[in-house]
Amino acid sequence: MSLRTQAQTKAVGIVVSLGLLGLVGYVDYATGYEISLLVFYLLPILFGLRHVGTGFAFVLAVFSGLTCFWAAYAAGQHFHDVLTPIWNTAISTTIFLLVVILFSNRDYLRRLADQQVEKLRHGVEERTRLEKELLEIAESEQRRIGQDLHDSLGQHLTATALAGKILAKRLTSKADAEAVTADRVVAMLESAIDLTRKLARTLDPIALGVDGLEQALQNLASSLSESFNVTCHFQYSGSVNVPDPQVSIHLYRIAQEAASNAIRHGRARHVAIALEATNRCLMLTITDDGAGLPANARAKSGMGLRIMDYRASKIGGTFDIQNLPAGGARAVCVLNPGLVETNEHANED
Repeated sequence: MSLRTQAQTKAVGIVVSLGLLGLVGYVDYATGYEISLLVFYLLPILFGLRHVGTGFAFVLAVFSGLTCFWAAYAAGQHFHDVLTPIWNTAISTTIFLLVVILFSNRDYLRRLADQQVEKLRHGVEERTRLEKELLEIAESEQRRIGQDLHDSLGQHLTATALAGKILAKRLTSKADAEAVTADRVVAMLESAIDLTRKLARTLDPIALGVDGLEQALQNLASSLSESFNVTCHFQYSGSVNVPDPQVSIHLYRIAQEAASNAIRHGRARHVAIALEATNRCLMLTITDDGAGLPANARAKSGMGLRIMDYRASKIGGTFDIQNLPAGGARAVCVLNPGLVETNEHANED
C-alpha cells in the first residue's frame, strides 16, 4: 500500500470516527441523562484504533469523555458542586483510555504471535527443505558410489581375474605346482567380483525399466537371505507402474531399512517383503518373526523409524510399524492411487 493510499485511508477513518462520536453523543443527548450510553462511546474509539492508530484512539477517548459529559449536561443533568462532573468525566475518560490500552496491547500481542508463528513456519519449511536436500544428496552419493563400484572396481577385478585365469592355464600346461595357488587366487577374485556387484546393486538398486522396483526388491530379498543366513522372500501382486524414480528409491529404502532392522535388532529368521498394487493404493509390507519393537521405540525416536517416516511422507504416503500378537512386527507403507497402475494378474517370486 502506497503512502498516499495509507493517508487517504487514515483520513477516512478519522472522519468516520468523529462522525460516529457525534452520532453517539446526539443519541445520548436525545435519550436523556437518565439512560447511560457510556458503552456505545467505545464504537468510535475502537473504530479509530483499528483504522487510524493508537494515538488517535487516545485523543478520541478524551473527546468521548467530554462528549459524554456535555450530552448529559445538555439533556438537563445538573450538579450541586463542581467536583462531581469533573470526577464523572475523569472516570469515563479513564475507562475509555483503559479500553484503548487493552485493545492496543491485544493487537500488539496478536501481531507478535503472528510474527513468531510465521518464523516457526519458515523454520519448519527450512528444516524440511534441508532434510530433503540431505536425503537427496546422500541418495545421489550412494548411487554414485554404486556406479563407481560397478564400472571401475568391478571391471578392474574382472580384468585381474581374467589375467589370473590366463596365468593359471600357463602354469597348468607347464605342470607347475603353483597352478593350484593361481586357481585359488582366481576363485577369490571371482568372489570379490560377486561381492562388488552385490554392493553396487544395494547402493544403486533401481534399474530404469518397468520392473525396476519389483526386481530391486527381489534382489534385496535374495541378498539378505545370503548375507544373514535367513529366509527372506519377496512377493507382489498387481502391475506396479511408478512414474517417478524417486518414489521407487524411497520404497526400496523403506523395505531395506525395515528388513535389515528386523534381522539385526529383532533377530528375525523369516522376513516377508510384499508389494501389492490395487485400484485404491500401493502397499509395501515387511513382516518378520523377530522380537518386535521395544516398548519405548517410538519414544526414543530412533533414526531408522524417523527416516522411514520421512521417506513415506516425501512420496505422499503413510508409514506405520506395529508388533504382531503372535510375535514379530509388520511395517506398512501405503501410497495414494495416483502413483499406481494395476491389472488383475498376480506374480510371486
